[in-house]
Amino acid sequence: MADDQPSVTATQYYEPDPESYVQFQREIYASLRKPKYSTKPHEWEAAARNTIPLPNFLYVFGAASSESTHAANRSAFERYRLRPSMLVQATRRNMSTELFGKKYKSPLLIAPIGVQEIVHPDAEEATARAARAANVPMILSTAATRSIEQVAKANGDGDRWFQLYWPKPQAEEFTASLLNRAEENGFSVLVVTLDTFQIGWRPNDLDESYLPFIWGQGCQVGFSDPVFQRMYAKQQAEDTRSGGQKLAELWQVLRRPGSLYGAARVLSNASIIPKALFFTSLVASGNYRDWSDLQTLRRLWTGPIVLKGIQTVEDAHRAISYGMDGIIVSNHGGRQLDGAIASLDALAEIGADEKVKQSGLTVLFDSGIRTGSDVLKAVALGAKAVLVGRPYVYGLAMGGEEGVRHVMSCLLADTDSSLANLGRKSLSEVTRDDLRIVQGVAKL
Repeated sequence: MADDQPSVTATQYYEPDPESYVQFQREIYASLRKPKYSTKPHEWEAAARNTIPLPNFLYVFGAASSESTHAANRSAFERYRLRPSMLVQATRRNMSTELFGKKYKSPLLIAPIGVQEIVHPDAEEATARAARAANVPMILSTAATRSIEQVAKANGDGDRWFQLYWPKPQAEEFTASLLNRAEENGFSVLVVTLDTFQIGWRPNDLDESYLPFIWGQGCQVGFSDPVFQRMYAKQQAEDTRSGGQKLAELWQVLRRPGSLYGAARVLSNASIIPKALFFTSLVASGNYRDWSDLQTLRRLWTGPIVLKGIQTVEDAHRAISYGMDGIIVSNHGGRQLDGAIASLDALAEIGADEKVKQSGLTVLFDSGIRTGSDVLKAVALGAKAVLVGRPYVYGLAMGGEEGVRHVMSCLLADTDSSLANLGRKSLSEVTRDDLRIVQGVAKL
């Protein structure tokens, strides 16, 4: 009988790490008062809704058409349930992950979201400072309301990546200039968004006729670019219309809003609107690219290239074939194609593929992260790291830099706590064996 007993070894005890992310939870309790901001993701959303103008909020909150893709992104997390293990020595945990040869303290990245000025006047600079403070990489959007240089300065010695809305083929010189500026300002990874050559059908924005780019918001990366400035000056110089024709066009535009306020706004932005329209004609023109165009980016960018918007195993294979360094499994937060597969389900398929696993392709995840358990589920399905999107923008709306820091602190602490309660000592231990897929959520 004694031979059947498990061998007994001396237990090694550890003290909790006072620098762990879950320390944020202890600090809240030790304060003996309610935190300034809620720790609940749905309350961040509600705070943002109550803080900023409704059209601005809906631009961030909204999704494509019936919003079924956005709904699918969230409901997918309910179908993957975690299976915790007990009596695991998880007193001290390792939340780090390695991406493109560099070790990061956590698996969280700040997703590229444009026009942040519409939710807070400090915009991307506040986000950049918060990202540095949280030790989380920030991915800067081409559609930012601050220049590449301004964000780099605000981010200081933080980690930063650059997201490219790929200009049309006729503007390759502009693309080269953007990438050169990004590299010169310390952006180490290029993220190329593939799913927005044509903007999605977004009823919330359409019903308000709300597109901030028309007013120059989200165009600052372009406006501050010397090649863009030269291209725009050339276009203006080649405009052969008479002064009378230009005045007639302005009069027609002034009448469009149907109100004195709208007309006054158009008039006050008369010099900005043509420039903004020129910028959008380059980066959101409806001109699609194909796989062979990636060789141009490889020539222009010396660091890792990551393709954002991959949703199928077949496209993941193409990314491997074309020598890409990584992919972000993403459906743009449900903002592009209505009725699409949930991003987590796409990750489940891509992460299980043998060719992907053997290739060394770095797989990241985006679209739907709200909690620490969401992070662990994505990691279990094959993601090396995840992008946080709408939640941090809600944080920016409710409190600027402080709000973003709060949201990121909550998500980092929640992930750390969830890792411990799952019974895992490091992210590298989290696998598909830690998940069970259920067809319906259990009910009492």
